[in-house]
Amino acid sequence: MGESMEFEPVEFEVVAEGLRFPEGPVAVSDGSVLLVEIARRTLSRVRPGGGVEVVAELGGGPNGAAVGPDGAVYVTNNGGCFEFIDIGFLLPGNVPADWAHGSVQRVDPASGEVTTLYTQCDGRPLRAPNDLVFDHHGGFWFTDHGVRLDRSSDRTGVFYAQPDGTSIREVIFPLDAPNGVGLSPDGTRLYVAETHTGRVFEWPIPSPGEVTLGLPVNGGGSLLHGAPGAKLFDSLAVDGEGWVCVGSLAEGGITAISPDGGAVEFHPVPEDPLVTNICFGGDDLRTAYVTSSGTGRLLSARWPRPGLALAHQL
Repeated sequence: MGESMEFEPVEFEVVAEGLRFPEGPVAVSDGSVLLVEIARRTLSRVRPGGGVEVVAELGGGPNGAAVGPDGAVYVTNNGGCFEFIDIGFLLPGNVPADWAHGSVQRVDPASGEVTTLYTQCDGRPLRAPNDLVFDHHGGFWFTDHGVRLDRSSDRTGVFYAQPDGTSIREVIFPLDAPNGVGLSPDGTRLYVAETHTGRVFEWPIPSPGEVTLGLPVNGGGSLLHGAPGAKLFDSLAVDGEGWVCVGSLAEGGITAISPDGGAVEFHPVPEDPLVTNICFGGDDLRTAYVTSSGTGRLLSARWPRPGLALAHQL
């Protein structure tokens, strides 16, 4: 499970407010942050002063974003699988009656042009794509979170795809509500967080787009960390020292897990039980940007360790 250790929780500052369930933050070299607004159905840009502008209208439910090798922004779109409820903060609710499936999209950040790359794999529609990460070989891993109905729940998995729309494979199956996905600093390990189980699993990567499977449970992954208490897990990023930093729900904050799973930090976010994701920016990659989704905020903090430089950046 990992032992809690003595540490000083970070102090968060508000960068922007009034966002409509932000997720998928991407720090940009000019100091701005790209993110998706799931309930607004957009890819948006938050300027350093807190101003927000729409980069692209995406429709559906844009859930994650990452920069590809061509400088475009790739978006995992859940297809609009939530009805949002305002209970003092914005809460994802039931699946709308008209929801059909999700997709992976490509966005030109200069023009806002949107192209749909993938809607299915091996003849099976993508259910609710959630989070993605590019490797240094130009491909990307992404999770399909699936949907939960009144008396049933999807079993879904993890995919590896090419950004030109020519190749998509389901590499890991089955998992239960896979959400955040990330890579170790050396690219040899894949991490995936399951939401409702509050667990993070890992797999060795022997070659691009392949994993080494273990026992035929938990998608063949090894348990890195299982959360105690009421925490659920959302999306994640890996910092420069290999700590897996996971957006945490119910007990809102960021759970940071050491590379061996032996130590755990929890950095709480005040006033929001729906903290969904984190990315790193700034000249020294020590600025953590966190999506406080229920309250519609983008937050920042000085992180205890440098962030990880991603494979492709803007």
